[in-house]
Amino acid sequence: MPRRINCRGIVLSAACVPHLFHCTSGFLSIFKMKFLAPYALWLNGVAAAAIVSRAEEATLADNLTIDVDYAIYQGQKNQTTGINSWKGIRYAAAPIGDLRWKAPQTPAKDRKTTIKATEYGATCPQAFPSIPNPPFIPGNEDCLFLNVQTPSNAKAKKLPVLVWIHGGGYGLGDGRKDLSEIINANDGGFVGVSIQYRLGAFGFLSSADVKKDGILNAGLRDVAFALEWIQEHIEKFGGDRKQVTIAGESAGGGAVMLLGIAEKGDLKTSLYKNGIAASPWLPAQYDYNHATPTAHYQDLAQRVGCNSTKTLLKCLRVADSQALQEANNAISTTGTYATWAFLPVTEPDFITSRPSKSLTKGKVNGQNILVGNNANEGPLFVPPIISTLDDLKNWLHLDFPTLSDADIQTILTAYPSPDHADDPNALKFATNGIDSPTAVNVSQVATGHQQRANNIHAEARFVCPSYWLNSAYANSYHYQYSVPFASHQDDIDAYFGPSQPNQSPSFSLAFRRIWGNFITRSNPSIADEEAAKDWPKWKDGEGARLLNLNTTGGVPYQAVTQFGASVTQFREPGLQNDFDVASAW
Repeated sequence: MPRRINCRGIVLSAACVPHLFHCTSGFLSIFKMKFLAPYALWLNGVAAAAIVSRAEEATLADNLTIDVDYAIYQGQKNQTTGINSWKGIRYAAAPIGDLRWKAPQTPAKDRKTTIKATEYGATCPQAFPSIPNPPFIPGNEDCLFLNVQTPSNAKAKKLPVLVWIHGGGYGLGDGRKDLSEIINANDGGFVGVSIQYRLGAFGFLSSADVKKDGILNAGLRDVAFALEWIQEHIEKFGGDRKQVTIAGESAGGGAVMLLGIAEKGDLKTSLYKNGIAASPWLPAQYDYNHATPTAHYQDLAQRVGCNSTKTLLKCLRVADSQALQEANNAISTTGTYATWAFLPVTEPDFITSRPSKSLTKGKVNGQNILVGNNANEGPLFVPPIISTLDDLKNWLHLDFPTLSDADIQTILTAYPSPDHADDPNALKFATNGIDSPTAVNVSQVATGHQQRANNIHAEARFVCPSYWLNSAYANSYHYQYSVPFASHQDDIDAYFGPSQPNQSPSFSLAFRRIWGNFITRSNPSIADEEAAKDWPKWKDGEGARLLNLNTTGGVPYQAVTQFGASVTQFREPGLQNDFDVASAW
């Protein structure tokens, strides 16, 4: 039976029909993100979940003192997990004042005292997408910090390095991610690093002015600068700078994708060897001087009292931080429903074209890639109000404002469905990712036109970009997380913990070892699961194939998804792993 993905015969295929918008650069270049409203739950998955409360004892240790040239940091050992950690390491100077919207700079020397690296650095200013009654969470512009975690044997031999890039739509989130569970699940086989980067207007302000007297895609430049720091200093912690794997989910996975094409692929392996992109997110990517990012730039200036067109950026650099943060959040939350305002752009120096164009050339940074998507990426991002064909067409016009009626009809043809409303009494199913009933027609939370919208968003924003990313690398693997309900970001706890009730200990261990084997051996195959022993590459002569990760059995229970739907999931006892190699199409 076919999988739910409706890219079959269209994406990256010789049978591609040029006028179909399904997974084409024209389609994605104008696709605008929509997002449902329960943001307390979203923060749980992005920022708040990064701060996991654990009853653990940690002690400072003299032998964990590290000299990074400009400063000296003293780490601590966690007596419960056995993991050494250094929190709040400054990797770049504070990007304030004259350094606002400038390239990240090496920190000034401060070697007078040894810094106790026991507390996370400040969180960057946050911006929510457009939702009703959005909150405001202040941050601190002085936020370019990273955290290092190592097993106790790290200095005895150089270990591979995992670098975690958080998600959050390039507007939310932080680097406060505890990597101890995935490190220990892999027998202490690698070092972990989590990083922060400028977000929202502070990281992605774009206009001709910014290009002339600043830096575009500053947030991505921060990530690259952190990777340069790792190349210079990670061996002091016991890491191997030649075996760095960058990983991220959602916007973090999108950052992995964009770093793969940065500087036209000429960086090669100078910053990292491997990439892991979980649900890589690809929002509309405008040219840096396009009317949309320019309007956001001008709006930001106006809101903080900078009105002279000749000196906008100069004025913004001396503007009050609180005023800028409030304006940043206000602009992001007052646009088209559920969109972020400040996002990566195409520009001449770093991100020189859209991924849909660059990835097809196959000239990329890094050597190996592991990419994943979830079986139901869409529902979290689509308003649950699409019950008629007219509703669907209106939503498409809103999300794809440059499409003609004929274009809309082409899309509807590519996503067929009976012309009926979303019947609340209709029988609904959870897709297992391989067999029918597939999510093309029905799922556990939607039928009819609502499900069509869910699928269009999922494939345009996440699935198709993940396929392009796979196809750009010769050594490439793909998995799909299908444990019901398999919504966007449901996979995060499976590989970092703490695991959710529907993620059995054996499933989480297998998932963590899949990542761990890729980090340490550039091959995600694991001996524990039959289907995963000889995991085929994305293209191995039999077409594009992936490993579908699911479970069977267990005891049913009711759960509420991040988007407010009540669904049936399954927990222990009785859960069994159900891994299968499947066609991606």
